[in-house]
Amino acid sequence: MPLALKLLCLLLLDTALSSYSEDQCSWRGSGLSQESGSVEQISLHCAEGSLEWLYPTGALRLSLFPRLSMGSTGQEKSPRRVTACIKSSSNFRGAQIYLERDGVLELLLSEADAALPPKVRCFSWMPKEKVALFLQSTLHRDISRRIAAFRYELRGDWNSRFSGPSGNLSVEGTCRPCNNTEILMAVCTSDFVIRGNIRTVSNDVDLQESVISVSATRIHRQKFALFQPVGKYGKSAGSIRTLLRCGVKPGPGSFLFTGWLHFGEAWLSCAPRYKDFRQIYEDARQAHENPCEVSLD
Repeated sequence: MPLALKLLCLLLLDTALSSYSEDQCSWRGSGLSQESGSVEQISLHCAEGSLEWLYPTGALRLSLFPRLSMGSTGQEKSPRRVTACIKSSSNFRGAQIYLERDGVLELLLSEADAALPPKVRCFSWMPKEKVALFLQSTLHRDISRRIAAFRYELRGDWNSRFSGPSGNLSVEGTCRPCNNTEILMAVCTSDFVIRGNIRTVSNDVDLQESVISVSATRIHRQKFALFQPVGKYGKSAGSIRTLLRCGVKPGPGSFLFTGWLHFGEAWLSCAPRYKDFRQIYEDARQAHENPCEVSLD
């Protein structure tokens, strides 16, 4: 196709795909509408969403102002720390992503690294800090096949127990067993609380992840249908991920699995044996120190 005709087609497509962020959660736009060397300012106001930048030219500056989770009383609370994670698309091309913190840029995801696992990058900041994501286009002779796209998640309740698939978020403490306080809080605040047995554990060396196959005997809570009935007896089953370095092994007995939903996948937080949890919960209840009520068998 002649270069002039190709540019005309791109310009026509750009008109149809003009920038938008109607739901304040996601943005989609084209670099063809930007002036050379310009920086387009974008603000999104959700705890999760996506960005898709077609034919990247110039730069984007993305500010995130999430509406984070509510407190146990139903009133908004200001988290002590906010954690954000981005997951690049499989065909991420044409840009690099920097973390801008108080005016200083730090490379978060290069164009080359976007094609390699892990595809998730996480970072944290204090509520009073000024942070943004800065997307800088890279030079290419042909931009027609370049799309820089990623999904993002922000949470104010991820803590040292979070063990998501990040190549740059500190994992100190994520593999140690939860203490009693952490177990009680995890049961009350996690995205899922599942009682069940470990069926198998498979390891993915490339992703540095372990996948725990769980047969659920009781679903105390799950935000989405992570565990669904399978087989003729309708028993619920599902998978939970954790870091490979934690060295999870299959074991007998019943466990209480808790954790977070992360880009559509269940990630482990605490997993005490159920009999141990019962004792911890009963002790806390008698001392009037249990943070929430849990229905026991």
